[in-house]
Amino acid sequence: MAANGGERAVQKNYWMESSIDSAEDVSNIADLDKEDKLEVLSLLPPYEGKSILELGAGTGRFTGDLAQKADWVIAVDFVEDFINKNESINGHYKNIKFLCADATSPDLDISDGSVDLIFSNLLLMYLSDEEVTELAQRMVKWLKVGGHIFFRETCFHPSGDSMQKHDPAHYREPTFYSEVFKECQATDSSGNSFKLSLVGFKCISAYVKHKKEQNQICWIWEKVNADYDGGFQRFLDTVQYKSNSILRYERTFGPGFVSTGGIDTTKEFVAKLDLKPGQKVLDVGCGIGGGDFYMAQEFGVYVVGIDLSINMIAIALERANGLNCAVEFEVADCTTITYPDNTFDVIYSRDTILHIQDKPALFRSFYKWLKPGGKVLISDYCKSAGPSSPEFAAYIKQRGYDLHDVKAYGQMLKDAGFDEVVAEDRTDQFIQVLQRELDKVEKEKDAFVSDFSQADYEDIVGGWKAKLIRTKAGEQRWGLFIAKKN
Repeated sequence: MAANGGERAVQKNYWMESSIDSAEDVSNIADLDKEDKLEVLSLLPPYEGKSILELGAGTGRFTGDLAQKADWVIAVDFVEDFINKNESINGHYKNIKFLCADATSPDLDISDGSVDLIFSNLLLMYLSDEEVTELAQRMVKWLKVGGHIFFRETCFHPSGDSMQKHDPAHYREPTFYSEVFKECQATDSSGNSFKLSLVGFKCISAYVKHKKEQNQICWIWEKVNADYDGGFQRFLDTVQYKSNSILRYERTFGPGFVSTGGIDTTKEFVAKLDLKPGQKVLDVGCGIGGGDFYMAQEFGVYVVGIDLSINMIAIALERANGLNCAVEFEVADCTTITYPDNTFDVIYSRDTILHIQDKPALFRSFYKWLKPGGKVLISDYCKSAGPSSPEFAAYIKQRGYDLHDVKAYGQMLKDAGFDEVVAEDRTDQFIQVLQRELDKVEKEKDAFVSDFSQADYEDIVGGWKAKLIRTKAGEQRWGLFIAKKN
């Protein structure tokens, strides 16, 4: 901590000189302030009857709300005026302990394994990299097994209508926080090891709605046993969709895209949706956001992009920075996330649902989430009718895909309640696009190898050639599906 003493002094000075209100001034827009607060509270894991440690509690913007449901709350802030103001506002809640202390200080004495939820809002951005890393490690120790950490930070650049002078905040890329907390480990007195598993990672919707900014980002982590493998999400982020793999795919498909045909097929398919300004679109398996940016910018729609891959969403958030478009991103599993009925005008998904084993259940959810008159558009890998060859069956198994023939796929949409179902076999188009993408990579081999590696080049070229063999043999198919909820 000594090495950070100078920065700590600057931080303390900044907050001591600021008015009490400025610490909680997220915007001059009352609606934004209210929506932001309600959204943050709605994102928290259930905390009724739980123990909560609130770090950087300030003047109590969240403290009272937490206390209304929690068993007890420890509200910590290092500025005495702030914590005194908090106590004057929320002191009537007898389950709050108000503590003037520095969250980074070794003197902050929280018992190991004593807290169900650690909550902070706009705190870590005011700490040095080393302080964030050290505090994250201590948070894991303080948590009970199964307990959660929620934190929200401003990333990339400041929010607000005017720049502050001498702003001491660190506007980091979200990947920094994800990596720091992912690397945390803790061992209890019995020698059991624990780590953090990501539960949620998204931008705050209120800022997208009001300011078209994706820089307000929150994370939810759960303390789990160290041997927890992370399931399919870990497979995606460490095998199929490592950051380098995503960028290789983007080089092949075109800027912003990790789906067949890039911007060309996107324009063709989106044209079939008759999008209108103000409509709300859900993109399932949004990748790095190219299709979402296109829909938002060209048609004035509001897009919610979800993807199970943390790496995909991290890159999408980076690409959204500065675009000024109404697109929000979230790491989410489409088979477990829920939305209110009649939420979306369109549900859009490109080459993603091949990963989903229970498609009928997902399509029933799509039907409920769509407004009456809403449309669903899906492109997806398919197979020919009847038994597959041993080679293709092995490929499907190795990739973990669930493939159906085009007709059966369309029937699943009908069975889910959809009308006007169009199920088109687009394999010929798929072959043409694959060949065009392959030709492009081969033509630009030197640049590709320079930016990536010879092995990356051979992997992409080999993969595309293998897809061409499977599709030309008639085994792998590509389907386009459009359906309507009447």
